[in-house]
Amino acid sequence: MKIFSQELGVAATNTYLFFEEDLGKAVVFDAPEGAFDFVQQVREEPPFELEALYLTHGHYDHILDAWKFAEAGVPVYGHRDDQALFEEEAVQKPFLFGDMDLRSVKIDHWLAVGEPLEILGHSVDVRHVCGHCPGNVLFHFAELKLAIVGDAIFSGSVGRVDLPGGDWAVLENSIRTQIYTLPDETQLLSGHGPVTSVQKEKATNPFVSG
Repeated sequence: MKIFSQELGVAATNTYLFFEEDLGKAVVFDAPEGAFDFVQQVREEPPFELEALYLTHGHYDHILDAWKFAEAGVPVYGHRDDQALFEEEAVQKPFLFGDMDLRSVKIDHWLAVGEPLEILGHSVDVRHVCGHCPGNVLFHFAELKLAIVGDAIFSGSVGRVDLPGGDWAVLENSIRTQIYTLPDETQLLSGHGPVTSVQKEKATNPFVSG
């Protein structure tokens, strides 16, 4: 498995491209502004089939390019608790900067916690880590010892809770029960900032200790 990442957009949001060379297939996690072009650049050599776009949550900085993937026929996955954020542009208009082109995106597949999910031949555990927003989810690849966690937790920090749908008590509980219960060696690929780990955050995160 090859993993490509890039910080994009005004909020320096991470997009992750997972490419399974043996299959000639790839998937994308989150679609900040510029993600579509980033994927096209990566796929020039070698070419691959883009199987899906997985959205960790519905905040604008993670979905600005989602409509481009949808228009290109790429199936889009997200959690139903963020349906309003995905589909109703007006909900997030007050938080946009400048002339951002935020468009609604149709979710083709609603993610269900506990539902078996296979991504590029790997069994993936989907966990609901709400609190930053209602529908934030993580994708745990146990075989690869990593998880894409959206904006629930960062290296030395946690997701903000001052946006609509944010709740500190809920976020703290989600981190303790859904992230800190992953194996300590699990690498955490966050929506912003560098890669961290469950072990590191449990030991040093100043907001939620393990």
